[in-house]
Amino acid sequence: MRKEIEQLNKVFDSRIRIGIMSALMVNEDINFNDLKALIDATDGNLATHLKTLEEHKYIKVEKGFIGRKTNTLYSVTKAGEKAFRSHLDALEKIIKSVN
Repeated sequence: MRKEIEQLNKVFDSRIRIGIMSALMVNEDINFNDLKALIDATDGNLATHLKTLEEHKYIKVEKGFIGRKTNTLYSVTKAGEKAFRSHLDALEKIIKSVN
């Protein structure tokens, strides 16, 4: 079990980051407001966690406009997908070893 615990990715320790990554794994992309509603986070809290994921190159950010309104879309990168799957695999092994 120690080996599996060492395989956990500290970047995904947060409930909000796990929520972001989970949403992005099943959606091609998602905008800020939809993500905020889905995860039930404040603007500032969500923005902070998104920035951390972007700094680790786990998500991609595309800013654009719908009419005159700004629209920011987020999507998972290949590196993000790989890191998150590895994290989930380690969690699964830990859970199985406890049972």
